[in-house]
Amino acid sequence: MSSGCRSNVAEISGILENPIAGKYIYLDELLPNQLKRIDSVLIGSDGKFNFKKDVTTPSFCILKIDNNNFLTALLDPGDEIVIHAFFDSLGYPSSLTGSKSTALMVEYNRQLRNTINKLSSLNEIYVENIDNPDLYKVMESLDSLSQIYLSEINVYTKNYIDENLTSLVSLVALYQQIAPNVYVLNPMQDFNYFIKVDSALSKHYPDNELVKSLHEQIIDMATIIESRTSDNEILSNMEAPDIALPTPQGDIVRLSSTRGSIVLLDFWAAWCAPCRMENPNLVKAYDKYHEKGFQIYQVSLDRTKEAWMQGIKDDNLERWIHVSDLQYWNSSVVTQYRIEAIPYNCLLDENGRIIATNLRGEALEIKLAEIFQ
Repeated sequence: MSSGCRSNVAEISGILENPIAGKYIYLDELLPNQLKRIDSVLIGSDGKFNFKKDVTTPSFCILKIDNNNFLTALLDPGDEIVIHAFFDSLGYPSSLTGSKSTALMVEYNRQLRNTINKLSSLNEIYVENIDNPDLYKVMESLDSLSQIYLSEINVYTKNYIDENLTSLVSLVALYQQIAPNVYVLNPMQDFNYFIKVDSALSKHYPDNELVKSLHEQIIDMATIIESRTSDNEILSNMEAPDIALPTPQGDIVRLSSTRGSIVLLDFWAAWCAPCRMENPNLVKAYDKYHEKGFQIYQVSLDRTKEAWMQGIKDDNLERWIHVSDLQYWNSSVVTQYRIEAIPYNCLLDENGRIIATNLRGEALEIKLAEIFQ
């Protein structure tokens, strides 16, 4: 009878190549809103380590050397995970056996790292071309490639979730990031996948604390989405609240001074990578439609004048109106326009009324073509 029952103990052991003497490896349990330290062991001179943990239900643990060098494992009762990895890249083991779920997450991490590396290479190309007179054309090409890479990992993640919908690994996939606070799945645009995972896991793991936490987040997200939809409906056809902020030269320029033109009111910052990726689209639209009556009034949420002006110069944005109070997220425009994330924009008609919001890429081009046809 005992041979038919799985042990409630899970074991993680392994060998780390090129270990550093005196270093510890830690085992933390992932709980809603916190990491709980379970154990720590001194890595042997031969790189060996071993952990044992009581596990009655599937649980996530973080095996780590430090906050930048870790592996997420999904432990099931009776698992005997064996890892072989280099000391400085624990998250990308050369071999891992004893846990199909953990192996799935490792494979996903490899795909994500590949995307991050490709995006980093684009940034290197951008830096190399800072002084290139054709920087605008280079940035257009880089923007196109970055959108392709982001789309690829987005599609890969959705397929990964679909193929593993009844596994807790799908929960982890919802929250993967390309960079800090830059998520692979957009909670607004990909909300159906959050609902899909919530529905499947709530059915299979109704008592799991992380699944319960996800369900609570889904309810909150649904409320926010409904609120934002209402906000956009309220903003549509409403006169844009006036803005009066200084330019880089110190002159106060009011948004209302642009009346008579079709105006893109754009909120951005030099530190915001998605904003910088969107800027070439603004340059293209401005060059095409400015003589027909199109203007851009760009508001920065930067913290320093130096960073703000450098961003304007690097992205070739000098041609239109720039203002900022350099108050970051404390800027008066944040509450004035209910800004929760940037880039964010509003398209205004000749009378200063909002006719569209959050037009990016081709969407802006299409709307302007419709207006100026």
